[in-house]
Amino acid sequence: MKEIILIKYGEMALKGLNRSSFEAALLKNLKSRLNSLGDFSYTKSQSTLIVEPQSENIDLNKAKELISKVFGIAAYAPAAALNKDMDAILNETPLYLKEKLEAAKTFKVEAKRSDKKFPFTSPQISSALGGKIASVYSHLTVDVHNPDITVTVEVRDKYAFARADQIKGAGGLPTGTAGKAALLVSGGIDSPVAGYMMAKRAIELIAIHFASPPYTSKRAEQKVHSLLMKVAAFCGKIKLYVVPFTAIQEDIQKNCPEEYHTLIMRRFMMKISEEIARKNGCEALITGESVGQVASQTLKALAVTDAIVKMPVFRPLIGLDKTEIIKISREIDTFDISVLPFEDCCTVFTPKHPKTRPQLSVIENIELILDYDLLCETSINNAEILYVEHNGIMEKNNG
Repeated sequence: MKEIILIKYGEMALKGLNRSSFEAALLKNLKSRLNSLGDFSYTKSQSTLIVEPQSENIDLNKAKELISKVFGIAAYAPAAALNKDMDAILNETPLYLKEKLEAAKTFKVEAKRSDKKFPFTSPQISSALGGKIASVYSHLTVDVHNPDITVTVEVRDKYAFARADQIKGAGGLPTGTAGKAALLVSGGIDSPVAGYMMAKRAIELIAIHFASPPYTSKRAEQKVHSLLMKVAAFCGKIKLYVVPFTAIQEDIQKNCPEEYHTLIMRRFMMKISEEIARKNGCEALITGESVGQVASQTLKALAVTDAIVKMPVFRPLIGLDKTEIIKISREIDTFDISVLPFEDCCTVFTPKHPKTRPQLSVIENIELILDYDLLCETSINNAEILYVEHNGIMEKNNG
């Protein structure tokens, strides 16, 4: 008896002529996660992908953990690949699902016969297997409406697959099939959630983090690494730019009215991010802003911030409150990292009374004193580039 993993497509199953491109992207993303565990074969069959380990020492529990975070998968299930005959189905299915059946009180059986040459119909398979399970596990009773466990047999081309209930997958669409965007990532709660939400809609991410030593510590940057590792578990490798921002913030603090510090800082961040994004083939920027959450996130302030760039800015959290954002951050395991007390550059030189209804013309006049082009170019040229995967920092070089 060989154990494999059955993967069920999500909404990509509804795609038309371009479905093959979504399937190819999903397969590529799966291989990139599972290759570290050993060799697998991948077989497409209708809206199912069969993942079969090629050696007995592969850790299937780790494989299931990795698969659970790949976007584009609606559900998955470990299954026994059985010989395609009734004796194997009847004798080996109760044995394979022994632990789950012993723990249950009620069950039902479902059969799906994709191979119409198989000599037994789906109802016949269900009836025979249900009788066999009831005879082996006498404590079980049948409940066709709300069973503790549903035993499913899928008769396909090569094998009959026996499995218990499916496990919910990450959903969404395969990362990279909807283009590429740059995520402005701080060490807070919001930006990792924003990146996760856009990656779930098939966006490939690069990340940009602004560091202001000595005002921000190395531990604040390492916090960002840890957050992106959690996001990378869902979307794959993320290219990260760590942009030096101290000189810009000091120049703003020295030359600009205090109430405008945060807005001008945000405009610099957007401008630098747009340049980096274009260099990397990105089509949009992503931020974790939510309307009204802080003074720089009023509608007026957001409009002033966006006016410095020509690239679209996506804000997937714009209509969520903090409780809703925290809920998602806990689901993707970033919350506990985000609340670590290592502050990012957004807290540097924060004005006591920030402008909440700024006028763009006023901001632009204030900025005339700053050498925008030189400051941006210097920061971009001195950015550090890292590549973050779910299990760590894989590469590092200066950009």
